Amino acid sequence: MSTLSIHGYGDDLTVNDCRLGDLSPAEHEKIDLEKGGRNYNPLENVVISHVKDSSTLICRKPSENGVAAYIEEELIDGLCCYSAVNQGQLNQTIVDAVVKHLTEEKLPTVPRSIRHKYMSAFLLATTGITEMDRVVPKVAGVEAAELMFKLSRRWGYKIKGIPENEAIIVAAKGNFHGRTVTAVSMSDDPDAREGFGPFVPGIELVAFNDIDALTSLFEEKGEKIAAYLVEPIQGEAGVIVPNDDYWTQVRALCDQHNILLALDEVQTGFGRTGANFAHQLFDVKPDLMGCGKAAGGGILPVSFVAGTDEVIGVLTPGSEGSTFGGYPLGAVVGVYAIKVLIEEKLAENAKIRGAQLMSHFENMKNEFPDKIKEVRGLGLLTAFEMYDDPKLDGHQISLELLKNGVYAKETHHSTVRIAPALTIETWQIDNIAEAIYNVVKSI
Repeated sequence: MSTLSIHGYGDDLTVNDCRLGDLSPAEHEKIDLEKGGRNYNPLENVVISHVKDSSTLICRKPSENGVAAYIEEELIDGLCCYSAVNQGQLNQTIVDAVVKHLTEEKLPTVPRSIRHKYMSAFLLATTGITEMDRVVPKVAGVEAAELMFKLSRRWGYKIKGIPENEAIIVAAKGNFHGRTVTAVSMSDDPDAREGFGPFVPGIELVAFNDIDALTSLFEEKGEKIAAYLVEPIQGEAGVIVPNDDYWTQVRALCDQHNILLALDEVQTGFGRTGANFAHQLFDVKPDLMGCGKAAGGGILPVSFVAGTDEVIGVLTPGSEGSTFGGYPLGAVVGVYAIKVLIEEKLAENAKIRGAQLMSHFENMKNEFPDKIKEVRGLGLLTAFEMYDDPKLDGHQISLELLKNGVYAKETHHSTVRIAPALTIETWQIDNIAEAIYNVVKSI
C-alpha cells in the first residue's frame, strides 16, 4: 500500500505533495476528470473558494497574465445549490446553533435505536410548519421521494386493498426526483436511464399539467393506483408552472378515486415559491410531502417526509430506516432552518424579490422577442427559455454570466434557471438582471 500523507487546513490542506492553494482552475479540473466519476459537467475555468456573504461566492478563475495560478472574483449566487441554501450561505442563526450544540451539548450522532431529546424538537417543528400529522426524518432529498414511493405502495396494499404486487405509482413526464433506481424508473430522461435497467415496475407516466390525461388514466386504472407522486412545479424541466386550477382539480380527482397525492417539495419548499410550500399557493393539501435541500439550511443534508396518520401509520419497526435520519446535529439544524424560514420571513421576501426579477425578465422578453421564447416562475424559482437556436446555447450563456459576475446554470439546453437565496437584496436582483440583459443582448 502506498503512503498517503494528509496535513494542513484550507489552502494549506495538502494530500501528499498537492497543496490546494497552489492549484489553478485547470489543475482542479484535471484532478476531477482523472479521479472523479464524471457524472457532472461543471462550468469550466472556475472553482469556488469560499463565501463572502449570504448571496456572494468568491471564485477562482485563470490569471490573465499567467503569473499567478489564479485570480479571485465575486459571484452573485443565482443558483443557491438548487434551492438548498434558501436561508443564505452561512446563515448566522443556523451556524450559531451548530457551534453551540457541538461545543456545549456535545451530542453529534446517536442511532435511532435510542431516543435523543432533539428528535422531539425536530418532530414538533416539522409537523408544525407542514401542518401534517407525522414526519419521518431522512437525509438526502432523493430519500424523501423514495420513502413516499414505499409508503404509497404499502398504503395501497394495507388500506386501499390493492392486490399484492399490483400497485401503480403515477409520475409526471419531465419529472426530477433524484437519481436512485426508483427515481430514474419514474423518469423519462434518457440520460438518467441509459444503462441502468431493468427498472422498477408498477410505474405509469402522464403528461404534467394535463388534467384530461390524468383523468383518463385514473378512470382506466384507478383501482390499482396508489399515488400520484409529483412536483408541484417542475424545476429540472425548466420551471414548469401548471395552470392555476390544475392542483385543485388533481386533488379532487385523487379524492374521487381514493388515490394519494404525494408532492415532492424538495426544491419548491421552504419559501422558495413565495409560500412556505408551493402547494399552499394552489390551496390544496397533499397526503404526503417530501422535503429536503433547504430543510438543512445549506449547512447539512436534512430531509423528511410529512404525511397523514393514515399513510405514515403503515410503517412498522424494520420497514424503514436511516442511520443519519434525524440524528441529533441534523435535528438541531432542521429546527433552526425552520426558525429562520419563519422569523426572517423568507417566503414573503421570495414573493417580493421574485416579482422584481420576473419584471426584469418580462422587459427582456419584450426587448428580445427573437431570442427569449418564454419566462416562467413563482417566487424566486424562475427561468427564461430561449428559442432552439445554436447561438442561443444555455451553457454558453452560463459561461458568459460568469464573466459578468453571476453564477447560473442551464437546463435542457436552452433554458437558464435563476433561483438565488431568499435573503437576496434588491440591488443584487438588479445586478443579476443587468448581467443577463447584457449577455442576451450580446448574442
